[in-house]
Amino acid sequence: MSSLPWPLPALLSWAAAWGLAWALRGASAPLWATLVLPTALGACLALWPAVAATTWRRVFVAAGFPLSVLALGQGGGLPAWVWLAPLGLLLLAYPMRSWRDAPVFPTPKGALRALPEYVRLPPDAHILDAGCGMGDGLQALREAYPQARLSGVEWSWVWWAVCALRCPWAKVRRGDMWATDWSGYDLVYLFQRPETMPRAWAKALQTMKPGSWLVSLEFAATDAQGRGVHPNASFTLAGGRPIWVYRLPRAVHGESRASTLSA
Repeated sequence: MSSLPWPLPALLSWAAAWGLAWALRGASAPLWATLVLPTALGACLALWPAVAATTWRRVFVAAGFPLSVLALGQGGGLPAWVWLAPLGLLLLAYPMRSWRDAPVFPTPKGALRALPEYVRLPPDAHILDAGCGMGDGLQALREAYPQARLSGVEWSWVWWAVCALRCPWAKVRRGDMWATDWSGYDLVYLFQRPETMPRAWAKALQTMKPGSWLVSLEFAATDAQGRGVHPNASFTLAGGRPIWVYRLPRAVHGESRASTLSA
């Protein structure tokens, strides 16, 4: 299961818990067993690193079944299709197309406050939060660059709507960050996964204008061969998480771009 993209392990864990609940219900098991045993199964699966490797993912997996039972009024007298509602809500929040991108983990408040010390931008700079989630990254960018023109793109309908409500001062649209044109932005901010950073760096090289900036929270840029990209700057947040800052080379083509890579 470790090779499956998140949140598929969560979906399968929820399905296993509900499958056990259905089996117990069909066997006329007592109500306590129908509720407690699937909850225990979810909790055990949450402790398996192949299912959930971080604290928030473990909470997400373990809480899925009991919260959905509470939301459905313990499931009494409801048709079987209604029991699939929690899985439907998860799919709505995490559309299948976005499973290989980062889950919605918010940018810490004030995380980008020091960024102007490393990246000086004109007051009307155009900044993109690629994969803006619920809008925490946009809020951190606004704190760092209050006069900049801020934009966000998010594939999930749920998080797009939440972000648009939380950040009415930004231009937030629902779309694919990988299909979005990055060429018009002075800075692109990312909070992705290690697996998607080679793709992000390749897209930045191919589409962003010379001298623009790519900023990544926590995960460093790498090329398609897994080689690290030498950052122009980096700094560490109070909790130990790094911010990586990259400036796109002045030459658009040729050896100068390759020279930004270090073995």
